[in-house]
Amino acid sequence: MTTHANEILVLGATGKTGRRLVRRLRAAGETVRAASRSGEVPFDWYEPATWQAALTGASAVYVVAPENDPAPAHDFVKQAVERGVTRFVVLSARGIEHVDERFGRGMVAVEDAVRESGTEWTVIRPNNFNQNFDEGLWQPALLHGRLALPVGDLPEPFVDAEDVAEVAARLLTREGHAGKVYELSGPRALSFEDAVATIAQSAARTIQYVSLTPEEYHAELLTQGYPEDAAETLGAVFAVLGAGHIAEPVEGVQRVLGRPPTDFAAYVSRAVGAGAWA
Repeated sequence: MTTHANEILVLGATGKTGRRLVRRLRAAGETVRAASRSGEVPFDWYEPATWQAALTGASAVYVVAPENDPAPAHDFVKQAVERGVTRFVVLSARGIEHVDERFGRGMVAVEDAVRESGTEWTVIRPNNFNQNFDEGLWQPALLHGRLALPVGDLPEPFVDAEDVAEVAARLLTREGHAGKVYELSGPRALSFEDAVATIAQSAARTIQYVSLTPEEYHAELLTQGYPEDAAETLGAVFAVLGAGHIAEPVEGVQRVLGRPPTDFAAYVSRAVGAGAWA
C-alpha cells in the first residue's frame, strides 16, 4: 500500500540505524526530519523545549529512546500525539524482557508509552548489530588485535543495521504492522570467537578473542576508563547474552521484508571493502 506519513521524524538520526533510515526514506521520496542533538533538527530528550519544533507537522516517529532513563518517555509520547503523530516505530532490544534495572529502562518505558497512546505502534527488537564490530563499540579492540568479552562460546545471530533500517522504513510507510513486535536477527548464530575469526581472515589481521568472566570484564572496563555506571550497563547486556535468551535466529526480517536477512560473512566482506579494519 502507499505511504502513511506526511512527514517522518527520525530520532537518533546520526546513529547506526537512524542515519541509514533517513537515507532510505529520502531515497524513496519521503519527507524526513533527521533529529538528534547534533543533527539537522535539534532534539534532546533532556531538553523538552526541543520537542515541539521537531514534532510539529510530523505524523510518524521513529523513536530511539535513552537506553536506561524512563523519565522522558510518557511525556514525549503524549506531546507527540497532541501534535498529530499517529504512528510510532520504536527501536528496542531483543531480550529486553530479561534485562535487569541496569539496562533498558528507557526502551521499556517507550514501549509502554506507545502501547497506551491510542495510536498505531510497532516495536522492533534487534540482536546486536553487525556494525558494533566496525562502528564504535568493538572496533577499537579489533584494531588493537584483542576483543575480550564475557560471553564464552555462546552464539548470537548478529543482525545488520541496514536490515534494521529497511524494516523500520517499511513499518513507517506501509500498512499492516500496527500493534506488532518484531524480533530481528541475522540468518545464523555464530560465537564471538567465530565472528572475530571471520573478520581477522577477511581483513588479513591477527585478532585474538578472549573469554572473560563477568568480574574480569567489569575490571577491564574500569581500567579502560569506563565509568562505573557504564560498566554496569554493559555487564547487564552481556548477562542476557550469556543466559542464551537471544541466541537463536528469528524470522522478523523475513516476515517484514520478504527476504532473508544479511549474512554475517556478507557484512564482513562489505566492511572490509570500505576499509573498516584497515
